[in-house]
Amino acid sequence: MELLGGSEMKGTSSSISLPQLTEEMVKNARKTRLCSFAVAIEGWRRGLKLKWYTRDSEHYKDMIIFGVNPPGRLFSLSSDKRTHYFFRTRGDKVTNEAVEIGSDKEKTKILMEKNGVPVPKGRGFGEHDTDEEIINYGLSLGFPLVVKPTDGSLGLGVVTNIVNEEELREALDYVRHQLGYDDVIVEQYIVGKEYRLYVIEDEVIAAYNRVPANITGDGIHTIEELIELKNLERRKNARLNSCLIEIDAEIINLLEEEGYTLDTVLPKGKLIYLREKSNISIGGDPIDVTDDLSDEVKQIAINALKTVPGLYHGGVDIIINEGNVSRDPAVVLELNPTAQIGGILFPLKGKARNIPAAIIDYYFPETKGMDTSGSKIYFDMSTVLEPLENRSAIEVEVAPAPMGKLYSKQLLVTGDVQKQSFHEWIKKEAVNRNLHGHVKRVFYDTIEIVVAGTNLDKIQDFKRIITESPRNAKVRNIREKKWNGPIKIGFEINERYNTSRFRSAETALRILNRDFTQLDRKKQRVEKVNRYILESNSWKLTAPIRKIGAHIRQFKKIIVN
Repeated sequence: MELLGGSEMKGTSSSISLPQLTEEMVKNARKTRLCSFAVAIEGWRRGLKLKWYTRDSEHYKDMIIFGVNPPGRLFSLSSDKRTHYFFRTRGDKVTNEAVEIGSDKEKTKILMEKNGVPVPKGRGFGEHDTDEEIINYGLSLGFPLVVKPTDGSLGLGVVTNIVNEEELREALDYVRHQLGYDDVIVEQYIVGKEYRLYVIEDEVIAAYNRVPANITGDGIHTIEELIELKNLERRKNARLNSCLIEIDAEIINLLEEEGYTLDTVLPKGKLIYLREKSNISIGGDPIDVTDDLSDEVKQIAINALKTVPGLYHGGVDIIINEGNVSRDPAVVLELNPTAQIGGILFPLKGKARNIPAAIIDYYFPETKGMDTSGSKIYFDMSTVLEPLENRSAIEVEVAPAPMGKLYSKQLLVTGDVQKQSFHEWIKKEAVNRNLHGHVKRVFYDTIEIVVAGTNLDKIQDFKRIITESPRNAKVRNIREKKWNGPIKIGFEINERYNTSRFRSAETALRILNRDFTQLDRKKQRVEKVNRYILESNSWKLTAPIRKIGAHIRQFKKIIVN
């Protein structure tokens, strides 16, 4: 199968992100919660009222939603003028009718074609259509072809660059009979790279390319070690830390087809792909290309979105045409009303694009122009959602964000200051002054207090009152520093010691234990993969498709070179 997109990555970085969305802020908002959190916190920081809901809320009884358990995907934002309800990145201006059309690839394609949007030639087939009817249509359309489910997602069941009748039969058997998708689309295969563009009405806000899981040799490390090193980089990325490259039968078999094993040391600069599909969830790399696409291509995406009534913003998947099948510079594959945006918020290369700000501008134009890029205030998703997750509530409201300039200080307090009662007193004094931050133990005689608020006088008064500590504590010294880190709303007591300051055998034992755990995980993974290959028949069943893959990889080498 042809790789869906693909470009060589050089000099990639895992540290690209919006300054107002640091790793600490988003660590409890992983996977599909990340999209919701990014949009919600942007509105909240602008002074909008933020509420989170379960699917039992009456506000969502008429909205098409899916995959909302556990909570963290349904929320509302309110100003003095209006309230809007959101499911992940999709707001209530996007109609249910638009969602239904967008989820049906065949309906979407027909609508775009009628409105002059370039799409691959082809058509859909239902459960009552026989394989022979589909094959005859494919032969009349001409090769190369693509076969894909009408209502599939995440790239599942997409077989590309089918070059003859035998491969077409094998692909149909795989999609219709092995995967169970009765309704399929057969269409032209367009040579080129695939991109996801995010569009709001007449503007392309962002665009990125998804590169299939890959590694580049350095002449030193084995393939298995290179995968581990790649995963170390992915763990640093807020979107990718839950989307690691997992060594499985697919990867091992692809390596074998290329003459490699996990123990192979790749030559320096040698790039190899580990999977056929480019999905980020299975190890794909998101690469920002917003500034690289032509205005003509961007206009095609804008026109595509406009063909669906009520679809005012969403994702548009396109292929930049690099062959001679179509005369158009790009063709549109599908529309996504509830597109994930984590890949463009945390790309591996390029720039992070502020889609959340554009969404809030669209729904709450009265807040447009409010710049939150310097904001360090945030709320903790796990804490906020706890009443929803334990079913004690069906909606929760987040405390308002402090508005105006935020002053923040770090106070290192030494003395007899470790008693719990003293820390509770500190919290009470901070809350009484409407200050945010935390207190935590740093060493045996030292605590760290981080305090922030919009009133500098109250912060100074708070510092003064600490020196007048109650009888159960004795403050010897206070060192004040400016605090530039994130500030969690509210005031938190953290009683754990910062063990990074200890230089002892305990530290050495912790390191040894970590190394042992990593070795044990590696051993278990290898045993699991071996057992899977020996016991599973799945790869015997997909042998025809992998045969297609061998042909396509050869074709890919030709077009790349």
